[in-house]
Amino acid sequence: MSITLADARLVTPDGVHEGWLTIEDGRITHVGRGPAPGPGHSLTGRYVVPGFVDIHSHGGAGGSFPSGDPDEASRVAALHARHGTTTLMASLVTASLDDLARAASALADLCDDGLLAGIHFEGPYISRARCGAHDPALLREPSPRELSELLKAGRGHVRMLTVAAELPGAPDVIREATANNVIAAFGHSDATYEQTVEGVEAGCTVATHLFNTMPPLHHRTPGPVAALLQDERVTVELINDGVHLHPAMTRLAYDVAGPGRTALITDAMAATGMGDGAYELGPMKVNVVGGVARLADGDAIAGSTLTMDVAFRRAVRQVGLSLTEAAEIASLTPARVLGVADRLGSVSVGKQADLVVLTDDLEVSGVMRGGRWITEPR
Repeated sequence: MSITLADARLVTPDGVHEGWLTIEDGRITHVGRGPAPGPGHSLTGRYVVPGFVDIHSHGGAGGSFPSGDPDEASRVAALHARHGTTTLMASLVTASLDDLARAASALADLCDDGLLAGIHFEGPYISRARCGAHDPALLREPSPRELSELLKAGRGHVRMLTVAAELPGAPDVIREATANNVIAAFGHSDATYEQTVEGVEAGCTVATHLFNTMPPLHHRTPGPVAALLQDERVTVELINDGVHLHPAMTRLAYDVAGPGRTALITDAMAATGMGDGAYELGPMKVNVVGGVARLADGDAIAGSTLTMDVAFRRAVRQVGLSLTEAAEIASLTPARVLGVADRLGSVSVGKQADLVVLTDDLEVSGVMRGGRWITEPR
């Protein structure tokens, strides 16, 4: 089946162009400028950006990935898809090893089905001093043997592990992860600058929500933020919701790391797409007030209620990025992290037709995944 989308403003890696594109068998086969050569589906001047790639999300629509419930996970994926996320990784939080293995095994089935792009263990090998919304009673010292068992439960679908690099045994766990094609991410850490460098040398290539749950940047003790921003091997995650980060800090990170090493994430939890109220994030009780999620017992931020379309829109309006720059950090760079940028992440010939249609106000008008509309442009 062939589909032509005409009368569009295409946000491509080399700029924004008025034009058209053709899709055949779920892939983009032609990208052209000006009027389409034949009849097509007119988008009446709307923008077309690549489908968003979210490598760090815990939930939404009242559902949660840490629960391991397939119905909840499907509900989460559907909510984020309506907001333009066509590739979604499921992030778990610190729990008992049995609970983590159970959740990973259940989510692996959805990875087999193509609904999810992988599984991310955010814990339990993280710092007690910087655990944020993770249960400190369930934290553990890094163990390659334990990690091996968790990876078996995920049946090859575990794609990322967040670890505090300063913990005893962390370098061995980082090496165990990378040896099994699992991305080692630095995060929830109280590491010094020097310890962070050691973690990157061991194999960490992602900074889990940079700035959050790590020592702040300081001119005499630069800490992990400086080490992670400076290293060309590290991609930094940013929660661009205006709560976790001031727009100036988002811009600072972007200006240092550049679009090729900056990835927008949501860190979304169950309340995303819902109203204020009481929720859970793994074993932790969370209250959401004014759209901001915090632990019920304490003041720690407990994930977000962000969706990727809002993160994209804020990147343009509040941070001052161009549409092309925002598309890269919302789609192409996280696709590179997952190793799928050869087929996802940009409006380019040969890529899978994962597309988001946006209005002049950058609101989602339609979403396509694999050449099929999830929501048709309105």
